[in-house]
Amino acid sequence: MPAVTVENPLTLPRVVATADATPRPVLAVTTAPQGFEGEGFPVRRAFAGINYQYLDPFIMMDQMGEVEYAPGEPKGTPWHPHRGFETVTYIIDGTFDHQDSNGGGGTITNGDTQWMTAGSGLLHIEAPPESLVVSGGLFHGLQLWVNLPASDKMMAPRYQDIRGGQVQLLTSPDGGALLRVIAGELDGHQGPGITHTPITMIHATLRPGAEITLPWREDFNGLAYVMAGRGTVGAERRPIHLGQTAVFGQGGSLTVRADEKQDARTPDLEVVLLGGQPIREPMAHYGPFVMNTQAELRQAFEDFQAGRLGTIPAVHGMGE
Repeated sequence: MPAVTVENPLTLPRVVATADATPRPVLAVTTAPQGFEGEGFPVRRAFAGINYQYLDPFIMMDQMGEVEYAPGEPKGTPWHPHRGFETVTYIIDGTFDHQDSNGGGGTITNGDTQWMTAGSGLLHIEAPPESLVVSGGLFHGLQLWVNLPASDKMMAPRYQDIRGGQVQLLTSPDGGALLRVIAGELDGHQGPGITHTPITMIHATLRPGAEITLPWREDFNGLAYVMAGRGTVGAERRPIHLGQTAVFGQGGSLTVRADEKQDARTPDLEVVLLGGQPIREPMAHYGPFVMNTQAELRQAFEDFQAGRLGTIPAVHGMGE
């Protein structure tokens, strides 16, 4: 799981919560069911079974892989529409191509992120490049859906290409954790992702036995999803492992700790930390559309069927 790393974390800025910060309790730990998405790549549904009041403004998150493809096996998604929210695709291992009907797109690989604001609507496709299909290889990533408030749902679509080298790198006081701030802010350190809904997204790697207690905005929710390894969450040290999500309650700091002994297949605890300012608006969600009312959902389907969300570009051989 390479993503972005450094040889000596102690050269990085160090982050720790203040002693008077109220620790966030762990309200629940859930286990993601496994399934398939798109043309058949394996996913874990990280937020399945969690009440939306604890997720808002996040809608869903899939862990894609980790899977070792044989030649000819790599898969993606066919062309499909979106309206009313943002998709964040973070690739840890492997390579993915993105193309959309608004002219956005590119190739992302280890540690890169594609941030697509669907807004008023577009069509897009995500697929492995032909070279990966031919050769096979390791593939592992995340896709997160972030809701947009009603005032932004019909904004013009936008695409952000965030290279792994652009993320803000931080560490814990003892250097036992590497924190990659992809979007939002942590203790005054800003990530590169530009968000419409205030959020923070961090990929943290904790060495065996390492612990982090991070300052966390009190107006944000708090979630931790384990991509690899095992450890504990909260001051109460609630056990958590691969494929599980911790839901934190209110407070000014959150704690994650890696077990002294990790699984044979991963040397460290790998966790995604998410926080966001709840939108607290009605949500009507069906398939690729996330709106506020059923009438807006029907309009989105009508606009898609009428071709008003864009047409499939005939370039790079994708979609032909």
